[in-house]
Amino acid sequence: MDKDKLEYFKNKLINEQQRVNQIIVQMKQNGVGNSNSEMATELSFSDNHPSDTATELFDMEKGLALKQNEFTIMRKIRDALKSIEDNTYGKCKCCGKDIIEPRLEFIPYAENCVRCENDLNDKKPAPQNDRCVEEDVLGIPFRYSSSGAEVGIEAEDTFMVVDRFNELDDIIEYYDDDDEGGYVESIEKISNQQYKNQLPD
Repeated sequence: MDKDKLEYFKNKLINEQQRVNQIIVQMKQNGVGNSNSEMATELSFSDNHPSDTATELFDMEKGLALKQNEFTIMRKIRDALKSIEDNTYGKCKCCGKDIIEPRLEFIPYAENCVRCENDLNDKKPAPQNDRCVEEDVLGIPFRYSSSGAEVGIEAEDTFMVVDRFNELDDIIEYYDDDDEGGYVESIEKISNQQYKNQLPD
């Protein structure tokens, strides 16, 4: 890359560095990503509704992620400015080939060419496979149905699971359900009209 192009990209990187620095200062002024200020709105969380605590935790984690993203960009900009001094700017860190200028125009702090960046992204786990490690230990309740086929969330009716737990091996349970109405107790057989007929005039 010639000197004029290097000077152009150096100025572009310096402008980008100033922009990112302003964002970081603004985040600090607004308390974004500051765990102490966001979580310390009250002296105690014991009286808070769980959703209020969850909202505050979500906002704190979102702020920390945004702040970390800006710091990552700032580090890449510093590395790119250093690579201009070392005459290695615009070279892919993985394969060593030149990064195309349209990519550098769009992302002046790009570290890899498009092909190598795609290869690196392919090695990252897919979102559906990037699950927390606790799930391996805890498992999913009611994962399999009585037929053994894997189904969705519950698989079996919860009542059936509880009923099966309450069964005793040495006792035959007997229910008198020969009444065609399916009533549990005889008092349930009384209709509204029969009840009204019993009331005094």
